[in-house]
Amino acid sequence: MTGLSKKSLKAIMNIKSLCEKYLEGRYKLEVIDIYQQLEFSMDEHVIVAPTLIKKLPLPLKKLIGDMSDTDRILTALDIKPLKEKEYDREEGRKEGRKE
Repeated sequence: MTGLSKKSLKAIMNIKSLCEKYLEGRYKLEVIDIYQQLEFSMDEHVIVAPTLIKKLPLPLKKLIGDMSDTDRILTALDIKPLKEKEYDREEGRKEGRKE
């Protein structure tokens, strides 16, 4: 991200929401301000912000933008959304209900 720009803040909010919805408890998200850590942006070849870098599982992928296109993000990161029935079962487990 670049400072506290509106686009960077939107990207952070969008990707956090997506991670919580589809990867709950199975992700590590690190937000780096390239103005504060210029060396990181040079090492990672980040020339546009905001940029999302997915390191694991391989292959490494980089996505650019405000992260608002959920379908594009899920496809690019190879995340398969739960089907409605599966999601309902997952929700039931979270709330302590039995199937």
